[in-house]
Amino acid sequence: MSLDARNDDKQRVKEASDIVDLVGSHVSLKPRGREFVGLCPFHDDHTPSMAVIPHKQIFYCHACGTGGDVFSFVQKYHRMDFRASLEYLAQRAGIELRPPAPSRRGSEGPTTGDIAEANHSAHAFFRAVLNHPEHGRGARAVIARRGISREMVDLFELGAAPPRPDGLMLKLGGAPRVYLDAGLIKEREGRRYDAFRNRVIFPIHDQMGRVVAFGARRIDDADEPKYLNSPETAIFHKSDTLYGLKQAARAIQRERHAVIVEGYTDVIACHQAGMSNVVGTLGTALTPGHARVLRRLCDRVVLLFDGDEAGQRAADRAVNVFFDESIDVSIATLSSVTDAKDPDELLKRQGGLEALRSAIASGVDLLEFRFAKIRSAWSQKGPAALNRALTEEIRVLADLGLGRLEPKARGLIIRRLHELTGLEAQLISGAVSSAGRRGSGSAREESSKPDGLRVGKALSTGESVLGCLLIEPKLWRLHSGCLDLLPTEQSFERPETQCVAGRILGLVRAGADPSLELVLDMETRPEVQAAAVALASATETQTDHNPARVAVLFEDCLARLWAVSPGAAGPKNDVEESLSQRLERERALRQRLGQSARSNPWRARRTD
Repeated sequence: MSLDARNDDKQRVKEASDIVDLVGSHVSLKPRGREFVGLCPFHDDHTPSMAVIPHKQIFYCHACGTGGDVFSFVQKYHRMDFRASLEYLAQRAGIELRPPAPSRRGSEGPTTGDIAEANHSAHAFFRAVLNHPEHGRGARAVIARRGISREMVDLFELGAAPPRPDGLMLKLGGAPRVYLDAGLIKEREGRRYDAFRNRVIFPIHDQMGRVVAFGARRIDDADEPKYLNSPETAIFHKSDTLYGLKQAARAIQRERHAVIVEGYTDVIACHQAGMSNVVGTLGTALTPGHARVLRRLCDRVVLLFDGDEAGQRAADRAVNVFFDESIDVSIATLSSVTDAKDPDELLKRQGGLEALRSAIASGVDLLEFRFAKIRSAWSQKGPAALNRALTEEIRVLADLGLGRLEPKARGLIIRRLHELTGLEAQLISGAVSSAGRRGSGSAREESSKPDGLRVGKALSTGESVLGCLLIEPKLWRLHSGCLDLLPTEQSFERPETQCVAGRILGLVRAGADPSLELVLDMETRPEVQAAAVALASATETQTDHNPARVAVLFEDCLARLWAVSPGAAGPKNDVEESLSQRLERERALRQRLGQSARSNPWRARRTD
């Protein structure tokens, strides 16, 4: 595909994609003035630091400096290359792309886009097998026995793998390397065969709807194991993937509340019963990745487990995972309301939905659940032993991050711990402080911020010039006599800023206005896009979004650059520079700036 064709595809997709809708499907956003704000998904954000700016169609994190357009958000959030982000956004907008040029990668391995396409092809095959009169009969029987409706089959896009060991390979016409990398084909002793055979297939989607992996349940009870999952790949990571999140994300955002269960069929049964905010883990313990995904979408999570013992183990893990996340967590157990072994079984019973809702509503706060266990285990050993156990548990919580919370949140938790344990608040604060001193050098306290562009610091003169041009690109035309003063790539140390400067200068020399939107269109590298957005955002903040102030800042920066330029008149190292020489230099500068400033439409609106 030619460069012009690719740029045309990119422009069509960009015009059809709204960044508020895109980011809002991944992160909960709230309006604030002309912008929307939310927790940044690219660093450990506990206060909304990311702004989404509709009129510029960009996002920018004021804490870590990450920013860009719809393409850079998708690339960074989902770890994909530009082509894959283009294809995803095109599919989302209903736009048909021109076919890509034939690959010239040679012996290089498959890309993330290749793996996603392999999963897409396999998914289509599994769906077709399920609907086949003969090959899908066994899978349809299992689905019917589980009481899964046709609507849920379609919503969760269930499929089936045929019994033969080479069904998928025959459909694909072989077993190229990408299918091995995707975990769809296995190899043993030089022989290749399908990874999934004679099973009901549960596609696993990421939050943007791509099929990234598969779960598979046996059809024949003699087959082992009962469930199989795809291995981890370049696009599938169990530690930050939740089953059903594609289907549940909107409901979770709307209700500000998520429920986590343990199995595929449990998730489907809950959705079938009308509980659309339910997701499931993938046979793995909860991880910080899961917590971060949910924290961006909601304020409260209920962990629903089958029995008291499972709930207790889950509570122990959840404390480690969720404690220093800004989200409320409760533990609920089915055994508190029923003898059903899981939500799927309960929902098949008369009154099952009401019982399930009751179990969720009666969930116990994570800390209360944890301390109830300690009190039960130690209360028979006397008050002194119990107090020691409670104090030690508080130290554990301090090590997990209690001492690093904001003062208000820390104070609320300390008061809650006082209520739960009966220990004096002063004693709890002392234990927290002691743990904080012990862990002051720990790795957990290292900043998780990516390397942004001078985050929180004033821009240099050259950076301010670039920022002014990005947000008011016609300024260069009003000062066309001063173009030799514009900073070049060599004026900056950071490679990303050098690239932005190069783009701006290239556009100006070509007679085009170097707007932020145009620079982002020309760039596919997320780090360069982020640098451009950071420059523009910092300049807008500095000038309070006021075009007149931008013009003043631009002129002042040009004046400072001229004062140190090789062409500036006067002996720069001569302390005894005469008054006449100094006045002559100032007159020359005013002449260069003033000729264009008289026609500057912003000058009439200049504000101090």
